Amino acid sequence: MIIVAKMVEEKFLQIDGHKIRYLESGNSKNTIVLLHGLGASAERWLNVIPLFSKEYTVIVPDLIGFGLSDKPQADYTPEYFIDFLEQFFAQTGIARPNLIGSSLGGQIAANYTSSHTDEIEKLILVSPAGAMTQSTPALDAYVMAALYPNEQTAKNAFELMEASGEEVSQEIITGFIERMKLPNAKLAFMSTVLGLKNSKSITTKLGSITTPTLIIWGADDPVIPIDCSDSFISSIQDCRFFKMDGCGHTPYVQDPHTFATKALEFLNGA
Repeated sequence: MIIVAKMVEEKFLQIDGHKIRYLESGNSKNTIVLLHGLGASAERWLNVIPLFSKEYTVIVPDLIGFGLSDKPQADYTPEYFIDFLEQFFAQTGIARPNLIGSSLGGQIAANYTSSHTDEIEKLILVSPAGAMTQSTPALDAYVMAALYPNEQTAKNAFELMEASGEEVSQEIITGFIERMKLPNAKLAFMSTVLGLKNSKSITTKLGSITTPTLIIWGADDPVIPIDCSDSFISSIQDCRFFKMDGCGHTPYVQDPHTFATKALEFLNGA
């Protein structure tokens, strides 16, 4: 068993014979589950895990097909990820968690909550996918980096996604390249892209969500522009919105303290 960061424990379980890896931190009876985005891994949340784990038990899976979880040959459709999450919750014994999802993870969280709305305590969606009708240059660059993972393509993609003009951590770039070179990583990535592209718009499901919801969006997000937030805000019944100025697609990486403060205010009832 490996400690990947202070007070963060790495664990594994089996779902349908596939090894699934996740991180766990904290010892509260109240739980937050964090879902990462396309091509990412649990490490994407490392900046905020210590901030959340002071008050909550934090569980962060590598979604099936990503990170160090197995990458079976499968159709990575929204339904496939919902089934994964159902089994993950059952195996870990998680009941009524607070669910936070970013980008792809946000779309999965919204899809899951739309059909399990009484099973989620509160929902936070961070620049969720699912409402965008056409690609963006930043997303195109990210797909190119996944297909041809090297220093140049990855650096270009992450600098575009951050949108701040600041240099991206070498650790983020190297981690992405290493993950995309794992067996079946490109297959799972592209299957997910196609699975989402060929699925119905998520807006048809959002009206079913009665769980209290907070939308957080980077004001300068070039991957999924902030205008896409309108579909979520207008469709979810009990929905609040917070724009993070000076941030791109991953505000919890760029400004973890502001992100965690706003998230905890919402989760704790403020």
